[in-house]
Amino acid sequence: MNNLDIRQDTINNAVWAACDTFRGTVDASVYKEYVLTMLFLKYVSDMWQDHYDDYKAKYGDHPELIEEMLKTERFVLPPQANFYALYEQRHLPGNGERIDKALHAIEDANVSKLHDVFQDISFNANKLGEEQQKNDILRLLLEDFIKPELNLRPNRVGQLDIIGNAYEYLISKFAAGAGKKAGEYYTPPEVSTLIARLMEPKEGDEICDPTCGSGSLLMKCGRLIREHTGSRKYALSGQEAIGGTWAMAKMNMFLHGEDNHKIEWGDTLRNPKLLDGNGLKHFDIVVANPPFSLEKWGHENADKDPYHRFRRGVPPRTKGDYAFILHMIETMKPKTGRMAVVVPHGVLFRGAAEGRIRQQLIDENLLDVVIGLPEKLFYGTGIPAAILVFRKKKQDDNVLFIDASRDYQDGKNQNYLRESDLQRIQDTVNARTNVDKYAYLASPKDIADNDYNLNIPRYVDTFEEEEEIDLMAVRKERQQLKAELVKLEEQMAVYLKELGYE
Repeated sequence: MNNLDIRQDTINNAVWAACDTFRGTVDASVYKEYVLTMLFLKYVSDMWQDHYDDYKAKYGDHPELIEEMLKTERFVLPPQANFYALYEQRHLPGNGERIDKALHAIEDANVSKLHDVFQDISFNANKLGEEQQKNDILRLLLEDFIKPELNLRPNRVGQLDIIGNAYEYLISKFAAGAGKKAGEYYTPPEVSTLIARLMEPKEGDEICDPTCGSGSLLMKCGRLIREHTGSRKYALSGQEAIGGTWAMAKMNMFLHGEDNHKIEWGDTLRNPKLLDGNGLKHFDIVVANPPFSLEKWGHENADKDPYHRFRRGVPPRTKGDYAFILHMIETMKPKTGRMAVVVPHGVLFRGAAEGRIRQQLIDENLLDVVIGLPEKLFYGTGIPAAILVFRKKKQDDNVLFIDASRDYQDGKNQNYLRESDLQRIQDTVNARTNVDKYAYLASPKDIADNDYNLNIPRYVDTFEEEEEIDLMAVRKERQQLKAELVKLEEQMAVYLKELGYE
C-alpha cells in the first residue's frame, strides 16, 4: 500500500475507536493520556522498525554498523521499550508495569527531548482498576494499536503528517467533551491559524507561547514558516502550568518533528522559566490563549515581581487577564516584537486597575488591532472572545477595530471560522482602512473620547436600518385583500347553495 492509499480519517477513526477500551470503566479525563501516550509509543516503534529494516537491507552483514547508524536517528528506542515487545507479552501478568518501564527507558535514552515527559502518567496506576481488570484493559489497548490501520511506519505513510494530525485530532476530540477544562490545553485550529497568519512568522524568528497547552498554536507558526520558505530555521518556546498538558505538548512537538523547541513546565505568572540570564527572554513573536479571567493568578506577590512586569499597574486580584497581557508585552523584542492574545470581551472595557493599564498600553502606542470573534468558538464556553494584536514598532498611532462576530459556520454545538472568514480578517488587517459595518481605524483622539473603552460597538457601527414602510401602499394592499375576500365569500355561498346548504 502506498501513501496515496492512506486516509487521515481512517487513522483518526482507528485511534478514536481505541478509546472504547476505556469507556464505561475509566473517565475520559483519565484515559485520554493513556491513548495519546500509546499512540506516541506505537509511532516511535514503527518509525524505529522502519529505519532498522532499511539499515539491515543495506548493511545486513554488519550488525555493528546498523547499531551505529541507528544512533544517528532523532531518537533512540531501547529493545525492551518497543511496542511490539510489549504486545508479544500482553497475555502475561504485569502489563502496566512493563509499559511504565518501557516509557521510562525511552525517557532515559532521549533525555534532551523527553526528560520527565512520562512522569505524571502510570499505566500501572490503580485508577485503571484492580490488577486483573487493569491487565485486561491494557491487553485490549495493545491489541487496538496492532490493527493494520494503525501501521504508522514511514514507508507506509510517507512524508504525510498523518501521525501529528491524528494526535491533534485526538486532542480536539477530548477537548470537545472536556467542558470548561478544555481551554487548559486546546485552541480551536482555525483560531490558531488566524493568529499565526496575523503574526506573519519569518525565517529565524523566535516564537513563544507562555500558556502553550498542547503546543498547537506554536506549531501553526512554525508550519507557516516551513510552507513559505521551506526552512526550519526558527525556535519555538513555551511554558505550561499543568503537568499532563505539558507532557502532551512535548509529545506533540516530537510527533511533528519540531526538535528546536523549549517547553517548560511551571506557572508563567508566578515562576516564569523562559529566561535570559536574570531577566525574561525576549521573542519576535508572542502568542497565547490564556485561561479567561483566572481568579488566583498570583496577585499577592505582583508588586514584588522581580521582572517588573506590572510596572503599568497590578491587575485585579480575581481577574488575571491583564497579568498575562503584561507578561507577554515584557517578552517582546524591542524592534521586531509582535504579539496576539485571545481575551474575553471584559478586557476591552472593564475599569479601575484594568482601565488604567489599558490606557497606558494605548498611550504607549502598543495596541495595533482589536478583533471581535463569534460566540461558541471555544470549547467549554459560549461567550465570544476577542484577539488583541500588539506591536513594538507600529506603522501609525491608530488602532484598527474589526467586528468579525457575524462571520462563521454555524455548527450544532460549536461554531467555526471558515477560510473565507479568516481571509477577510487578514485582508482587512493588511488594508488597515474602514470597512462599512465591519472595521474602523480609530485615532488616538477617538479612543480618548471614548475614555479608553475599547468595546467594539463604540467604533464599528453594525446597526442595520429597517426599510421604511410605505403606509399608503400597505393600505392599498389591505383594501385589495378585503375586496378579494368579499369575492371569495360570494363564491363560497354559491357552492354551499349548490350542495343544499342554506
